[in-house]
Amino acid sequence: MKVSVIGAGLAGCEAALQLAKSGVEVVLYEMRPGKQTPAHTSGLPAELVCSNSLRSDLLHNAPGLLKEELRRCGSFLMKAADKCKIPAGGALAVDRDEFSKTVLEMLSSNKLIKLVNEEVSEIPDGKVIIAAGPLASKAITDVITDLTGSDSLYFYDAIAPVVDFESINMDKAFFQNRYETEEGAAADYLNCPFTKEEYFDFVKELKAGERVSTRDFEKEIHFQGCMPVEAIADSGEMSLAFGPMKPVGLIDPRTNSSSFAVVQLRMENLAGTAWNLVGFQTKLTYSEQKRIFRMIPGLEKAEFVRLGSMHRNTFINGPTVLDKRLQLRTMDRIMFAGQITGIEGYIESIASGYLAGKLMTGIDVLPPLDTALGAVLRYSTDTITDNYQPSNINYGLFPPLKKKPRGGRRARREAQANRALESLGKWLADLDVLSFSK
Repeated sequence: MKVSVIGAGLAGCEAALQLAKSGVEVVLYEMRPGKQTPAHTSGLPAELVCSNSLRSDLLHNAPGLLKEELRRCGSFLMKAADKCKIPAGGALAVDRDEFSKTVLEMLSSNKLIKLVNEEVSEIPDGKVIIAAGPLASKAITDVITDLTGSDSLYFYDAIAPVVDFESINMDKAFFQNRYETEEGAAADYLNCPFTKEEYFDFVKELKAGERVSTRDFEKEIHFQGCMPVEAIADSGEMSLAFGPMKPVGLIDPRTNSSSFAVVQLRMENLAGTAWNLVGFQTKLTYSEQKRIFRMIPGLEKAEFVRLGSMHRNTFINGPTVLDKRLQLRTMDRIMFAGQITGIEGYIESIASGYLAGKLMTGIDVLPPLDTALGAVLRYSTDTITDNYQPSNINYGLFPPLKKKPRGGRRARREAQANRALESLGKWLADLDVLSFSK
């Protein structure tokens, strides 16, 4: 058997390596560096575009569980990530360049994989995995549109700005978690409080601020979890005060009372030198971001480590066009994998690529629904809704525990993780692909 894989992103690379591991010959197509996307900066495979973090590596967090499952399954990209790991507390962060170079070496050294750097404008013969990613070119997007029989869905993924901690005015900002009750507990959030007058002045400027223009052929369809702050403001003057700027559960220590509105900042790096404006994804122009966000009390002299930006992410309505094996219902020789299926995130893309690679080789038994891998697969293929939107892995996608343990949310998550790993072990043993060697 020979398989064509379209796209050498995270999902495509993992799928290709898993196929080759099973003795399958692979042609891996990647249009970069000959044709770049608005977000990529190199021609290397598995480039991490938005961040160098693969999020939490802790088992009680769903992304951490998914990583551990992939390690136990023998994921090649997890091996690369662990090899290129840099300090990041409880998260898994990597040296981006070294990570991509490591993946390239894995691909190049495998005699069963042929990497072809050219754009695909029509589907190759035989078995195919489309892992074109959320920044698919117009040529392959047109092909996908023809295959699925409807216009491709897409959303705008917005990135929030990050400020230098030393430039924050701590005479106005204060540390506090929402609903903080334990005296002396460490606070993870920095809060910038607004008076009523300051809030409405801020909203007025947000709504009037110059924005990056939308191209004529694009409609604005935003991923709900990444709504630009100015788009929220457009929906009503109080929408931010009841949304990302809600003051509920926060008490300003200077006044011993709740503020009219609050902007929260969250630590961006382990050193605590950079802080992210929570919920402040934006498509304002860079100059307007600096002007308007410096109206936030405490950020009057803010130095921006990173400014916000937006790019179009393409995805299909997976549950309506894919079967439970990621195969196109109307043409089962074609599979989809990665963010193009409507899953969101680096680690989720690796998981989707792993699943596609394994399923393409003919594995009959799907991963259990109570595993993170099962949750990713089910979301991409069996989440029927009127408004299908991309999603990260989260414990809300897992079936509930038959018996809730004592100890609150943390204990429940740990119990779900233990259940998942036990189920995964049985699944791998049944498939005779188990390898716990580290």
